[in-house]
Amino acid sequence: MEQALRKIHRKVCLLGDFAVGKTSLVRRFVYNRFADKYVSTIGVKVNRKTVMIASGSELVELTMMLWDLAGSEEFDRMRRSYLRGAAGAIWVCDLTRPATLDSLQIYADILFAATPGAQLVLAANKCDLAEDVRILPSQLEAIADNYGLPFVVTSAKTGDQVEGLFQRLGKMLVLPQGGAE
Repeated sequence: MEQALRKIHRKVCLLGDFAVGKTSLVRRFVYNRFADKYVSTIGVKVNRKTVMIASGSELVELTMMLWDLAGSEEFDRMRRSYLRGAAGAIWVCDLTRPATLDSLQIYADILFAATPGAQLVLAANKCDLAEDVRILPSQLEAIADNYGLPFVVTSAKTGDQVEGLFQRLGKMLVLPQGGAE
C-alpha cells in the first residue's frame, strides 16, 4: 500500500541570546556548513528546508521556514511581530555561558504572547567545547520539565545532533500531541 503524501509549510523561529549559535545551527541544518567567523545577525534572516516526516501511515513533506532572529536587546521591540504565526521555535542556549539559559524565560514570554500554541525545543549548543561547558544536564532537564518540552544537546560546529534537533521539532509540528504517535 502506497503512503499518502501531505505537504505543509511551517514557520519556525530560532530564539536566544547573541552568539549562542542560532545562525550556525541553521547554516549546518540547511547547507551542512559551519563558519568559525562570528557575524551578528541584524534583524531577521529567513532560510528554508524541506524534510520528510513519517506520521502513521502518512508521509509528510514539511517545509520549514526558518526565521533566525537577532539576539540583541534593541531588537526586542520588533521581535513580537516577527514571532507572529510561528508554529514552532527552537530556544538556543550556549553550554559555555549559563546566563544564556537564564534568559530563556524572557523569550518564552515574548513567544507565547505572540503565538500561544507554538511547539518548542531547547537546543543546548556548543557541546564540542566540552572542557568549557558550564551548564549541567540537570539544569537542562529542569528547564525542559518546567516548560514540558524536549531538549537536544547540539554542536553546530561538528553537526552533532543538529539534524535530530530539527527532526524532533518537525515531528512536533506535524504529529498530534507534540509528536506522540
